Amino acid sequence: MTMKTTAKDLKIVLENALLYDGKMEYELYEYEFEELLDELLATLIKDKDDFLFAITTHKNDITGKEDTAMVLIDASGKAYINELARDKLKDAWEDDYQRRMTKLIPDFSKQLYKGDIPITGIKVILPAKS
Repeated sequence: MTMKTTAKDLKIVLENALLYDGKMEYELYEYEFEELLDELLATLIKDKDDFLFAITTHKNDITGKEDTAMVLIDASGKAYINELARDKLKDAWEDDYQRRMTKLIPDFSKQLYKGDIPITGIKVILPAKS
């Protein structure tokens, strides 16, 4: 008998993928995000965001473990996949990545548990020149 994945389990999976540089699965990206790219880009443009990212998890039927995939789209429409998306987000958020992601992960895990894919738009605020 397989155990049902809980929101707490998903939080741990997301922490591994987003905070501890865990491996992400390209096949899951293809399955979940490839067909959504145009829709995600339209959302980014409509909301006037600089970046938009989405993350998902899915229980692997073979291993029984939760796999993770991520996509980040920049204002030019370029899509970054999985580890490249995470690296691009780390670059955008610089020293604040760990703190922001630690705040977002509990909400992301709840959304995923409910069957929703968390999609987050980002506006980059440039520091004031002194």
